[in-house]
Order: sequence, then C-alpha cells, then structure tokens
Amino acid sequence: MRNRNLLIAEVAIMAALGIILGFIKLSGPWAFGGSVSLEMVPIFIMAFRRGLFAGVLTGMLIGLLQLLINPYIYYFLQVILDYPLAFLVVGLAGLARPKWSDSFGKRVLLIIAGTFIGSILRLASHVISGVAFFADQAPEGTPAFTYSFMYNFSYIAPTFILTVILLVLLSKTAPKLVHGE
Repeated sequence: MRNRNLLIAEVAIMAALGIILGFIKLSGPWAFGGSVSLEMVPIFIMAFRRGLFAGVLTGMLIGLLQLLINPYIYYFLQVILDYPLAFLVVGLAGLARPKWSDSFGKRVLLIIAGTFIGSILRLASHVISGVAFFADQAPEGTPAFTYSFMYNFSYIAPTFILTVILLVLLSKTAPKLVHGE
C-alpha cells in the first residue's frame, strides 16, 4: 500500500512539474500548436525511474491536463491524438529503462534510446493528427504527410535534443532521481 501511495504521489508531482515546464516554452512559427519545452522530462523521469506503467500514466495525465489548461480543439479525434495519446506514448520510453547501477555510458545510451522512442511516438501521433485533420492547412502542392511531418518535426526534434541533454546531466549528477534505486 505504501509503494502504491508513493507511486501515486510521484506521478502527481511529476505531472504538475510537466505542466509547469510546459508554460516555459520557446514559441516559434507554429500557428496550430507546438513549441519547444521541457514538458516531457517528467514523463521520461517516471518511465526511467518507475517503469512503463508509471511513465504511461504520467504522460496520460499531462496530456489530459494540457487539454484542460490550453486546448487547441479542431475535431474530437484530433483531441485524442494531440493530447492524451501523444503524451501517453512518451511514457513508452520505459521500454529502454536504465538502472542507476549501470555504467554511465550505458545509462546515456538507454536514455537516448528511451527518449527517442517516446519522442518518435509522440511525433507519429501528431503527424497522424495533422494528416487527418490539418491537411487543408498545407501549402498548395505540398502533400499532407510531408507538411504534417515537417511541421511537427520542427519542434519535436529540438525538444528531443534538449530533453536528452537535461536527462543525461540529471543522470550524471542525480542518478537516483532519474533511475530510482
């Protein structure tokens, strides 16, 4: 019971941290949503610290909270793809869960792999949403897939890079925070 309560508390704290980090963002040319921020970092921390279930739960909670706080609603299915599903799949980074007892080099490789898994799956969710619901926004002559991929890649890629850097630094300076015990 104690472990369950501790897990619930950690998920809640990390979800709140994700929302706060989502407010600190680099906005750019993204007219239909998207920004460079560190809101995925708490999801990755939970996925690496507590495993797949905790990562997915934290991601889903952050996605739902983002939907409540700052929604961009176009269609019902777009809401699912761009909010709970897009952040839920980030938690699948737990598939590459490093241990704090691993060598630093192995932790770095697993952090990069897990962060890549979560980021590419989030990108896929946003791209599908873009193709299905925002194709009419593509410049004339540009295929919907190309437009959606480039639009979403333009903020997911820098977010991935910043997230990896921060997680590697945290893994070096506070490995028990990122990897648990």
